[in-house]
Amino acid sequence: GQRAAHFPEILLPLAPIHMDNFNPGQPCANRPAPTVFCYICGRQFGSKSINIHLPQCLKKWHAENDKLPKNKRRAAPTKPDDVIVGGAVDHEATNEAHWKASQGLMLECEHCGRRFKEDRLPVHQRSCTADNPAKRLGSKSKERTKK
Repeated sequence: GQRAAHFPEILLPLAPIHMDNFNPGQPCANRPAPTVFCYICGRQFGSKSINIHLPQCLKKWHAENDKLPKNKRRAAPTKPDDVIVGGAVDHEATNEAHWKASQGLMLECEHCGRRFKEDRLPVHQRSCTADNPAKRLGSKSKERTKK
C-alpha cells in the first residue's frame, strides 16, 4: 500500500520479454581460459593474471636468492623468447619453453640429488642430511609381489 505510492513504477506491468532473437552461443564453461606458465616458478596463470604475477614472483626469487651464500647466488632468470611458427606465436611451444625454464631454476639437494624450488630446498634439508639422505623419488625400494 503505502510503499508502492513512493515507487509507482512497481505497479506498472513488466514489458514482455521476446526470446525470438536470443542466441547465447557456446557456453563459456566449455572453452577453457588460456593459461600461461610462469618461467620463474612454473605455475600456470590466466593470460591476464600472469602480468600481475611475474613482478611478484621475480621479487620473491630475488629475496630467496639473496639469502644464499654469495658463492651459491645465481643470475636473475630471463624470460625465454616466444616461439614463432609461420609468423605467429606458438603458444603451446612458448608455454613449454617457459615451463622448462622454471625447471632449470630448481636447485639440487646435495644429499639426495632431488631438485626443489629455491624456497623449498631449506625445508627439505631439515630432514635430508648427509647422515640420513632422503630416498630418491621413483626408486624401487620393494617390489610388490602379485598374489
